[in-house]
Amino acid sequence: MALKQGNKAPAFTLQDQDGNKVSLKDFKGEKNVVLYFYPKAMTPGCTVQACGLRDSKRALSRAGAVALGISPDPVARLKKFEDKEKLNFTLLSDEDHAVADKYQAWGLKKFMGREFMGILRSTFIIDKEGRLAHIMDKVKTKTHHDDVLEIVKALD
Repeated sequence: MALKQGNKAPAFTLQDQDGNKVSLKDFKGEKNVVLYFYPKAMTPGCTVQACGLRDSKRALSRAGAVALGISPDPVARLKKFEDKEKLNFTLLSDEDHAVADKYQAWGLKKFMGREFMGILRSTFIIDKEGRLAHIMDKVKTKTHHDDVLEIVKALD
């Protein structure tokens, strides 16, 4: 079933970069959630995207939102990514890509003539009630933070 704007966001609980469990329900009624899926920590495009969100944290907070990044990386790699880039938001490990599957963010990719299964770079803006307020499936890493901020500001 295709995810649509207005649908209830699929629930999840994953480990963050510090090994703590984080659930979508932790934010219900409190914050809008910018849930973004990225292929691999410490790669050029993913670093640009993460640093843009890092630098936009204050503006996101003022707009009542929190960023959560999900990748199939193990917890230890997420911790290295956080430390290396001084990231100030939560990174979640989805090694078996079960959450990515729920969000239809896992699929066939093509890169340098090869086809393989992997994370489809996408972002889901989830409102305070736990509903999908916006789905971004065409994400530009350089402007992602600005695009997200514009959408989040329009929610309240």
